[in-house]
Amino acid sequence: MDKKAFSMQEKIIQSLGELREKQPLVHNITNDVVTNTTANALLAIGASPIMAQAIEEVADMVGITNSLVINSGTLTRSSLESMILATETAHNLDKRWILDPVGVGATPFRLTSNKQLLEYKPSVVRGNASEIKALFTGANEGKGVDSSSSSESTLHFIQEKAREHQLVIAVTGATDYVTDGYEVYQINNGHPMMARVTGTGCTATAIIGAFLAICDTPLMAAVSGLTCLGIAGELASMDCPGPGSLQLRMLDELYRLDQSTIQKFEKVSNLRRSCH
Repeated sequence: MDKKAFSMQEKIIQSLGELREKQPLVHNITNDVVTNTTANALLAIGASPIMAQAIEEVADMVGITNSLVINSGTLTRSSLESMILATETAHNLDKRWILDPVGVGATPFRLTSNKQLLEYKPSVVRGNASEIKALFTGANEGKGVDSSSSSESTLHFIQEKAREHQLVIAVTGATDYVTDGYEVYQINNGHPMMARVTGTGCTATAIIGAFLAICDTPLMAAVSGLTCLGIAGELASMDCPGPGSLQLRMLDELYRLDQSTIQKFEKVSNLRRSCH
Protein backbone atom coordinates (compact mmCIF):
# COMPACT_ATOMS: atom_id res chain seq x y z
CA MET A 1 0.00 0.00 0.00
CA ASP A 2 1.24 3.46 -0.87
CA LYS A 3 2.45 5.17 2.31
CA LYS A 4 0.76 8.40 1.20
CA ALA A 5 -2.60 6.62 1.16
CA PHE A 6 -2.37 5.75 4.85
CA SER A 7 -4.63 7.59 7.28
CA MET A 8 -2.99 9.70 9.97
CA GLN A 9 -3.83 7.00 12.52
CA GLU A 10 -2.16 4.34 10.37
CA LYS A 11 0.89 6.56 9.92
CA ILE A 12 1.22 7.01 13.70
CA ILE A 13 0.96 3.25 14.25
CA GLN A 14 3.50 2.61 11.50
CA SER A 15 5.87 5.24 12.91
CA LEU A 16 5.71 3.76 16.42
CA GLY A 17 6.47 0.31 15.04
CA GLU A 18 9.42 1.64 13.07
CA LEU A 19 10.73 3.53 16.10
CA ARG A 20 10.69 0.36 18.20
CA GLU A 21 12.32 -1.63 15.43
CA LYS A 22 15.14 0.85 14.78
CA GLN A 23 15.60 2.08 18.39
CA PRO A 24 17.11 5.40 17.26
CA LEU A 25 19.87 7.06 19.25
CA VAL A 26 18.53 10.38 20.51
CA HIS A 27 21.05 12.94 21.78
CA ASN A 28 19.61 15.14 24.53
CA ILE A 29 21.05 18.37 25.88
CA THR A 30 18.25 19.03 28.28
CA ASN A 31 17.56 20.64 31.62
CA ASP A 32 18.68 19.36 35.01
CA VAL A 33 15.12 18.98 36.31
CA VAL A 34 13.99 16.42 33.73
CA THR A 35 17.05 14.44 32.62
CA ASN A 36 16.03 11.21 34.34
CA THR A 37 12.36 11.48 33.34
CA THR A 38 13.25 12.23 29.73
CA ALA A 39 15.67 9.31 29.45
CA ASN A 40 13.15 6.89 30.96
CA ALA A 41 10.37 8.08 28.64
CA LEU A 42 12.58 7.57 25.59
CA LEU A 43 13.51 4.09 26.76
CA ALA A 44 9.86 3.27 27.49
CA ILE A 45 8.66 4.17 24.01
CA GLY A 46 11.52 2.30 22.37
CA ALA A 47 14.30 4.81 21.66
CA SER A 48 17.85 4.92 23.01
CA PRO A 49 18.71 8.15 24.87
CA ILE A 50 22.15 9.71 25.17
CA MET A 51 22.40 12.54 27.70
CA ALA A 52 25.69 14.24 26.84
CA GLN A 53 26.43 17.94 27.12
CA ALA A 54 30.19 18.33 27.60
CA ILE A 55 31.41 20.71 24.92
CA GLU A 56 34.40 18.42 24.33
CA GLU A 57 32.15 15.68 22.92
CA VAL A 58 28.82 17.12 21.74
CA ALA A 59 29.91 17.46 18.11
CA ASP A 60 31.03 13.83 18.05
CA MET A 61 27.77 12.75 19.69
CA VAL A 62 25.69 14.60 17.12
CA GLY A 63 27.64 12.75 14.44
CA ILE A 64 26.84 9.27 15.78
CA THR A 65 23.24 9.81 16.92
CA ASN A 66 20.06 9.92 14.83
CA SER A 67 18.48 13.12 16.13
CA LEU A 68 19.09 15.93 18.62
CA VAL A 69 16.91 17.38 21.39
CA ILE A 70 17.73 20.84 22.79
CA ASN A 71 15.95 22.06 25.93
CA SER A 72 16.83 25.42 27.52
CA GLY A 73 15.09 24.90 30.87
CA THR A 74 18.13 25.28 33.12
CA LEU A 75 20.24 27.37 30.79
CA THR A 76 23.79 28.39 31.72
CA ARG A 77 26.58 29.99 29.72
CA SER A 78 28.36 26.64 29.64
CA SER A 79 25.31 24.65 28.50
CA LEU A 80 24.52 27.29 25.88
CA GLU A 81 27.98 26.89 24.35
CA SER A 82 27.38 23.14 24.10
CA MET A 83 23.94 23.70 22.58
CA ILE A 84 25.31 26.09 19.97
CA LEU A 85 28.05 23.66 18.95
CA ALA A 86 25.60 20.74 18.84
CA THR A 87 22.99 22.59 16.77
CA GLU A 88 25.60 24.03 14.42
CA THR A 89 26.95 20.51 13.89
CA ALA A 90 23.46 19.10 13.32
CA HIS A 91 22.75 21.86 10.80
CA ASN A 92 26.00 21.19 8.93
CA LEU A 93 25.29 17.43 8.86
CA ASP A 94 21.68 18.01 7.78
CA LYS A 95 20.55 16.14 10.89
CA ARG A 96 17.12 16.83 12.37
CA TRP A 97 16.79 18.49 15.76
CA ILE A 98 14.08 19.95 17.97
CA LEU A 99 14.18 23.08 20.13
CA ASP A 100 12.25 23.44 23.39
CA PRO A 101 12.63 27.12 24.39
CA VAL A 102 11.55 26.71 28.02
CA GLY A 103 10.52 30.00 29.62
CA VAL A 104 12.04 31.88 26.69
CA GLY A 105 10.28 35.15 27.50
CA ALA A 106 11.23 35.20 31.18
CA THR A 107 14.64 36.90 30.85
CA PRO A 108 16.71 38.62 28.15
CA PHE A 109 19.35 35.87 28.49
CA ARG A 110 16.83 33.14 27.65
CA LEU A 111 15.38 35.08 24.75
CA THR A 112 18.74 35.98 23.21
CA SER A 113 20.06 32.44 23.69
CA ASN A 114 17.06 30.72 22.13
CA LYS A 115 17.01 33.13 19.20
CA GLN A 116 20.66 32.30 18.64
CA LEU A 117 19.82 28.58 18.60
CA LEU A 118 16.97 29.22 16.19
CA GLU A 119 19.53 30.41 13.62
CA TYR A 120 20.69 26.79 13.23
CA LYS A 121 17.35 25.75 11.71
CA PRO A 122 15.58 23.27 14.00
CA SER A 123 13.18 20.88 12.30
CA VAL A 124 10.63 21.43 15.07
CA VAL A 125 10.05 23.99 17.81
CA ARG A 126 7.79 22.90 20.67
CA GLY A 127 6.44 25.04 23.49
CA ASN A 128 3.31 26.44 25.06
CA ALA A 129 1.60 29.32 23.29
CA SER A 130 3.33 32.08 25.25
CA GLU A 131 6.77 30.51 24.72
CA ILE A 132 6.21 30.25 20.99
CA LYS A 133 5.03 33.86 20.77
CA ALA A 134 7.95 35.08 22.88
CA LEU A 135 10.49 33.21 20.77
CA PHE A 136 9.29 34.71 17.51
CA THR A 137 8.26 38.20 18.69
CA GLY A 138 10.20 38.87 21.90
CA ALA A 139 6.93 39.63 23.74
CA ASN A 140 6.38 37.90 27.07
CA GLU A 141 2.73 37.23 27.89
CA GLY A 142 3.06 35.26 31.07
CA LYS A 143 4.82 34.52 34.34
CA GLY A 144 6.77 31.29 34.57
CA VAL A 145 7.25 28.51 32.09
CA ASP A 146 3.70 27.12 32.01
CA SER A 147 1.86 30.28 31.01
CA SER A 148 -0.77 29.77 28.34
CA SER A 149 -2.37 31.82 25.61
CA SER A 150 -5.49 31.26 23.57
CA SER A 151 -4.49 28.53 21.14
CA GLU A 152 -7.25 29.51 18.73
CA SER A 153 -5.87 33.05 18.43
CA THR A 154 -2.40 31.59 17.92
CA LEU A 155 -3.18 29.40 14.91
CA HIS A 156 -2.62 31.99 12.20
CA PHE A 157 0.52 33.22 13.95
CA ILE A 158 2.15 29.79 14.14
CA GLN A 159 1.31 29.02 10.52
CA GLU A 160 2.90 32.28 9.44
CA LYS A 161 6.06 31.70 11.49
CA ALA A 162 6.34 28.05 10.45
CA ARG A 163 6.32 29.09 6.80
CA GLU A 164 8.66 32.02 7.37
CA HIS A 165 11.25 29.88 9.18
CA GLN A 166 10.58 26.67 7.22
CA LEU A 167 10.04 24.51 10.27
CA VAL A 168 7.29 22.76 12.21
CA ILE A 169 5.78 24.45 15.25
CA ALA A 170 4.07 22.39 17.95
CA VAL A 171 2.03 24.34 20.51
CA THR A 172 1.04 22.25 23.50
CA GLY A 173 -1.65 22.89 26.09
CA ALA A 174 -5.13 21.60 26.86
CA THR A 175 -5.31 21.06 23.09
CA ASP A 176 -2.18 20.60 21.00
CA TYR A 177 -1.64 22.15 17.57
CA VAL A 178 1.02 21.20 15.03
CA THR A 179 1.72 22.99 11.75
CA ASP A 180 4.30 23.15 9.00
CA GLY A 181 2.77 26.41 7.82
CA TYR A 182 0.39 24.69 5.45
CA GLU A 183 -1.35 21.83 7.23
CA VAL A 184 -2.59 22.21 10.81
CA TYR A 185 -3.30 19.24 13.06
CA GLN A 186 -5.25 19.41 16.31
CA ILE A 187 -4.59 16.75 18.96
CA ASN A 188 -7.11 16.31 21.75
CA ASN A 189 -5.41 13.53 23.68
CA GLY A 190 -4.06 13.98 27.20
CA HIS A 191 -5.39 14.81 30.67
CA PRO A 192 -5.34 17.99 32.82
CA MET A 193 -3.32 16.23 35.54
CA MET A 194 -0.37 16.03 33.16
CA ALA A 195 0.17 19.76 33.76
CA ARG A 196 0.82 18.95 37.44
CA VAL A 197 3.86 16.83 36.61
CA THR A 198 7.07 18.74 35.96
CA GLY A 199 8.75 17.92 32.70
CA THR A 200 5.72 16.63 30.80
CA GLY A 201 6.32 19.18 28.04
CA CYS A 202 10.02 18.36 28.03
CA THR A 203 9.11 14.69 27.67
CA ALA A 204 6.90 15.57 24.71
CA THR A 205 9.85 17.33 23.09
CA ALA A 206 12.13 14.34 23.61
CA ILE A 207 9.59 11.90 22.18
CA ILE A 208 9.11 14.10 19.13
CA GLY A 209 12.90 14.03 18.86
CA ALA A 210 12.80 10.23 18.74
CA PHE A 211 10.21 10.28 15.97
CA LEU A 212 12.30 12.84 14.06
CA ALA A 213 14.86 10.09 13.59
CA ILE A 214 12.48 7.79 11.71
CA CYS A 215 9.49 9.72 10.30
CA ASP A 216 9.34 10.92 6.70
CA THR A 217 8.62 14.50 7.76
CA PRO A 218 9.06 16.64 10.88
CA LEU A 219 5.29 17.28 10.77
CA MET A 220 4.59 13.56 11.07
CA ALA A 221 7.15 13.27 13.87
CA ALA A 222 5.50 16.03 15.90
CA VAL A 223 1.98 14.65 15.44
CA SER A 224 3.12 11.11 16.29
CA GLY A 225 5.05 12.16 19.38
CA LEU A 226 2.31 14.32 20.86
CA THR A 227 -0.38 11.75 20.12
CA CYS A 228 1.55 8.90 21.74
CA LEU A 229 2.35 10.89 24.88
CA GLY A 230 -1.21 12.23 25.05
CA ILE A 231 -2.70 8.75 24.89
CA ALA A 232 -0.23 7.50 27.50
CA GLY A 233 -1.16 10.38 29.82
CA GLU A 234 -4.85 9.78 29.27
CA LEU A 235 -4.60 6.09 30.16
CA ALA A 236 -2.25 6.77 33.07
CA SER A 237 -4.75 9.21 34.60
CA MET A 238 -7.51 6.62 34.89
CA ASP A 239 -8.15 6.02 38.61
CA CYS A 240 -4.85 7.79 39.33
CA PRO A 241 -4.63 9.27 42.86
CA GLY A 242 -2.26 12.11 41.97
CA PRO A 243 0.68 13.50 39.99
CA GLY A 244 3.32 11.31 41.64
CA SER A 245 1.64 8.14 40.49
CA LEU A 246 0.83 9.67 37.11
CA GLN A 247 4.48 10.19 36.25
CA LEU A 248 5.29 6.51 36.79
CA ARG A 249 2.13 5.32 35.09
CA MET A 250 2.87 7.39 31.99
CA LEU A 251 6.14 5.49 31.58
CA ASP A 252 4.24 2.21 31.83
CA GLU A 253 1.66 3.34 29.28
CA LEU A 254 4.34 4.53 26.84
CA TYR A 255 5.88 1.07 27.11
CA ARG A 256 2.52 -0.66 26.62
CA LEU A 257 1.32 1.56 23.78
CA ASP A 258 0.32 -0.52 20.75
CA GLN A 259 -1.79 -0.53 17.61
CA SER A 260 -5.09 -1.32 19.31
CA THR A 261 -4.58 1.39 21.93
CA ILE A 262 -3.85 4.02 19.29
CA GLN A 263 -6.85 2.89 17.23
CA LYS A 264 -9.11 3.21 20.26
CA PHE A 265 -7.89 6.49 21.77
CA GLU A 266 -6.28 8.61 19.01
CA LYS A 267 -7.94 12.03 18.65
CA VAL A 268 -6.16 13.80 15.81
CA SER A 269 -7.94 16.02 13.32
CA ASN A 270 -6.66 17.93 10.29
CA LEU A 271 -7.95 21.51 10.38
CA ARG A 272 -6.84 21.98 6.74
CA ARG A 273 -6.17 25.69 7.11
CA SER A 274 -4.15 27.67 4.65
CA CYS A 275 -1.98 30.64 5.55
CA HIS A 276 -2.58 33.83 3.57
